[in-house]
Amino acid sequence: MSSPELENLVRAGMLKHEQPNEKELEGLRTSAEARPVDAERQDLAFDSRFDLAYNAAHGLALVALRRMGYRSDNRYLVFQALPHTVGAAAGLWRVLAKAHARRNAIEYRGYIEHDERLLAELISATQSLREMLK
Repeated sequence: MSSPELENLVRAGMLKHEQPNEKELEGLRTSAEARPVDAERQDLAFDSRFDLAYNAAHGLALVALRRMGYRSDNRYLVFQALPHTVGAAAGLWRVLAKAHARRNAIEYRGYIEHDERLLAELISATQSLREMLK
């Protein structure tokens, strides 16, 4: 399965064709599905909860891309492809884009903002992604 938009990204060198690997997909899905439960645990530090939720969303977005036979080395592009891999709506994409920007601020600048609303939206977006992948 492919889409013209994803094929354009292949031609631009931003995605690569790679046959899906069921073992990889199952591993990514299993890991991604366990994390949101822990992300909701109030006894964990906010940073840990955010990291769990973000990585769950990324893992599911990667499953969506990989099962279509594409691979990307760019974390953001995995999220950007969601409208073409699972038909994700703009609202879901905006939450993931904001979470990605926040993740980069944490990872690369040490900037941590405890935004419980964004975390809740990220967990909800991850649950939506899980449903889209069924």
